[in-house]
Amino acid sequence: MSSSDYTAVTQAILARAGESIIDPRLDRIQALMDLLGQPQRNYPAIHLTGTNGKTSTARMIDALLRQRQLRVGRYTSPHLTTMRERIVIDGEPVSEEAFTAIYADVEPMVAMVDAQSDVPLSFFEVLTAMAYAAFADAPVDVAVIEVGLGGSWDATNVVDADVAVVTPISLDHSEYLPDTVEGIAEEKAGIIKPNAIAILAEQRVSVAEVLMERAAEVGATVAREGLEFGVLHRDVAVGGQLVTVRGLRGEYGDILLPLHGEYQARNASIAIAAVEAFAGPAEGDERLDPELVRDGLSGTQSPGRLEVVRRSPTILVDAAHNPAGMAATAAAVEEGFSFDRLVGLVAVLADKDVEGILEPLEPLLTEIVVTRNHSPRSLDPERLAALAVEVFGEDRVHIAERLDDAIDLAVTIAEDTGQLSGHGVLITGSVVTAGDARHLLGGEE
Repeated sequence: MSSSDYTAVTQAILARAGESIIDPRLDRIQALMDLLGQPQRNYPAIHLTGTNGKTSTARMIDALLRQRQLRVGRYTSPHLTTMRERIVIDGEPVSEEAFTAIYADVEPMVAMVDAQSDVPLSFFEVLTAMAYAAFADAPVDVAVIEVGLGGSWDATNVVDADVAVVTPISLDHSEYLPDTVEGIAEEKAGIIKPNAIAILAEQRVSVAEVLMERAAEVGATVAREGLEFGVLHRDVAVGGQLVTVRGLRGEYGDILLPLHGEYQARNASIAIAAVEAFAGPAEGDERLDPELVRDGLSGTQSPGRLEVVRRSPTILVDAAHNPAGMAATAAAVEEGFSFDRLVGLVAVLADKDVEGILEPLEPLLTEIVVTRNHSPRSLDPERLAALAVEVFGEDRVHIAERLDDAIDLAVTIAEDTGQLSGHGVLITGSVVTAGDARHLLGGEE
């Protein structure tokens, strides 16, 4: 099987309706699961939803489960560099050969569902089916599943997870989801299934009420950040932070988390609670092995999340793409780095709250370069520049039509200080932007 076979498969998948084209029904994916023999029922699962932090938390859960000698399948989205990133087994993306073989197995059933439906299966539905089938074939001991969008009608929600995780909820994707956080919470609460354990990040009161109502309705057990678990203490450390967490069964201290920002410490506490919940009742409420927790989290990577991809100057890549995410990123940069001069490079998708994304960056950045990423949904640089001028002022805003030119320009501006250190570049605004930048700067796949 050649790389050309893999390329042909990815092109066939990409030819389908993309992730921004939503038809909120589960009947197609349910029909496909029936034809595939319901592979998602062959293993227990931990299902994650929320607005921000899902992928990082999923990676931490995966790492902790593998420390317990379990074989783990992980399905996350979107990808940064390669479609294979979405389907991970034993901590590694499936190979090109395996990806191609998985598609070959499911494609006949995909064709049958397409023939019987008024709307063909989407890009995301096909990938979801591939992931569930791959995990059953492996087989895995547990699957860690991140929703694509929403919850109730997301294609991943054909799984009935033992543990449902809800990370912080804020406004995003309002063109597809309700335009209030309470409405979004109601949609995302749909992953909480009867008799499951719901691990809930700290939320605004109105959102917490929606989630608690869903849990009560289906008879789910609830554990809440700030009440049943949470971060007790953290200190900034070289390359990350030193964290102490109160879990559901006790404390876990001296965790060296190689990720920046309070939000990543909170993600770690959510991951620990989710793994404790998945482990089930223990005699005497015995906690997880603290050494395994420390070992699992100390090796956690989260590509495209305040990732240092180059030094001299320091270039950070971050996938923040909504106001809440960008506010968390800005706070993490201020806490974890000491820049005398930081230049931003921003490319966003046109359907986002651009002003809300730019505003948290204004106190942080010396100057900003605006550009486009490779997505056809990318906002035109001239339009982005006009919005940036309203936030930063005309003298601080620069335009580059191409991302590679924008990187060169941002580095040049950052280095224009006469100093040998203390300057950096932050590339952000979209997952697509982060992926494009990692590719151009030689980030690992």
